[in-house]
Amino acid sequence: MNWLTSIAENPFYEFAIILAFAALLGLIGQLLKQPLIVMFIALGILVGPSVLDIVKSKDNIHLLAEIGISVLLFIVGLKLDLRIIKSVGKIALLTGLGQVLFTSLIGYFIGLALGFTPLHSFYIAVALTFSSTIIIVKLLSDKKEIDSLHGQIAIGFLIVQDIVVILVMIVLSAIQKGGETSLSEDITRTLVAGIGLLAFTFITMKWVIPTVTNYLAKSQELLTLFAIAWAVTLASVGELIGFSGEVGAFLAGMSLASSDFKDSISSRLVSLRDFLLLFFFVNLGANLDLSIIGNQVSSAIYFSVFVLIGNPIIVLIIMGAMGYKKRTSFLAGLTVAQISEFSLIFAGLGLAVGHITNEIVGLITLVGLITIGLSTYLILYSHQIFEFISPVLGVFQRKNNFVENDNLVIQSENYDVVIIGLGRFGNRLAEMLDTHDEIRYVGVDFDPGIIKEWRKKNRAIAYGDIDDPEFLEQIPYQSSKIIVCTVPDVELSKQLVKSLERNKYSGKVVVTALTDKDYQQLITCGIEYVLQPQKMAASDFYFNFLKDKMARI
Repeated sequence: MNWLTSIAENPFYEFAIILAFAALLGLIGQLLKQPLIVMFIALGILVGPSVLDIVKSKDNIHLLAEIGISVLLFIVGLKLDLRIIKSVGKIALLTGLGQVLFTSLIGYFIGLALGFTPLHSFYIAVALTFSSTIIIVKLLSDKKEIDSLHGQIAIGFLIVQDIVVILVMIVLSAIQKGGETSLSEDITRTLVAGIGLLAFTFITMKWVIPTVTNYLAKSQELLTLFAIAWAVTLASVGELIGFSGEVGAFLAGMSLASSDFKDSISSRLVSLRDFLLLFFFVNLGANLDLSIIGNQVSSAIYFSVFVLIGNPIIVLIIMGAMGYKKRTSFLAGLTVAQISEFSLIFAGLGLAVGHITNEIVGLITLVGLITIGLSTYLILYSHQIFEFISPVLGVFQRKNNFVENDNLVIQSENYDVVIIGLGRFGNRLAEMLDTHDEIRYVGVDFDPGIIKEWRKKNRAIAYGDIDDPEFLEQIPYQSSKIIVCTVPDVELSKQLVKSLERNKYSGKVVVTALTDKDYQQLITCGIEYVLQPQKMAASDFYFNFLKDKMARI
């Protein structure tokens, strides 16, 4: 590889090679259904000294890595929506804090049992508690479960984890100069600096940011540039006053979290974040020695098994004790079966402070590779896994009085119509049925927000997820004359019809198809009534508007 090394000595060629390998590994990751973070970690090891030894411009890569981390923390602060925690009640807070507490406590004792020092065990244990918000949100969004009850709970306790990791970083910043000052001076300096930084952030958020963003919003490019500059500036201020840059960038994001333009800023920065984080992992890999990681394989396997199995069990126990059904608890629990990019950032801070060694950073990195890689498949196939192990999960739930039942507003046991899926189509159907007092209907959905809105309107509503094997047991469908499923999923529609046939349902079943291909597939399976909302909308437009207008021409 001498020719490759000689080419890489030119920084431009070096970056070109790194980006080429990044694109190649990204393609492989897509084929393997792996998130980019896994491939970026692999990229860092590949181009580092242990394999190809391409990385020579370490200062340049380190700078890009720091900017990437600042942008990452900025986006986390920008998306910090405490209303999500409120919307799912105390479960997000208690599960988030409970999981962090028990995971770190058990992880600490596992570290001691494996022969690590108390300080190293502490860092490993804390690193095991954080789950990747980026990966979980992406996977839940792809599966269209981000608005489900378990999705909202998962996002809620991930936000709690994000807050905890920021507090931990503040503590690390406070002791970073522990050898130069006394503990009391460290605490005093941290409090004064923290209050000052928070006051500055509040003042700018209240009186400066709204005016500036309203003016800059005339140009999306300028607004994006301002957001990046603001993130890096506050990160620099955080460094100057003794905090970490990560805390400053996080506060910069929080200062824009109430802005009307936060979604626009966030969507434009996501790609930049992913690109710059590439260099964080390249920087990490450039400082790793594979021989060191090789010595940590057995320990990494123990910790990975704990994260993959222990973390979900902890969530199952907490949520089960609070009255949630085993399915909701299990699906939410799987989202913490990995460690996150924050774990690696936290390990990097510990290395910079001098508390841990490269061996510990390598161990945490290896645990990250194993858990992120495997948990991706666990989440992708979560429903199939639940169906397989459901019988043994009964121990984690109460016998009755489930929290999900609190979402029921049932005025009657007898309904003429059951509407499954209360999106735009389902909600519009309900509005039309509202004009017919003689027709009794009940809606079914898994989105806590929709359920809350229907409860306000005093509409009959039941919590239910059509993908749940026990779905029909949760809804009052037996006496209905017609069931309308507005969920445009062919397999779920087939599954619903078959379940109703097994339960000897005598009414009509109407399902939904978005494409002609889906329509034909459902008709071929023997389903008699299939709606096509887009064609219905086009027909309605033609007969009620266009036909009349054309006749006058």
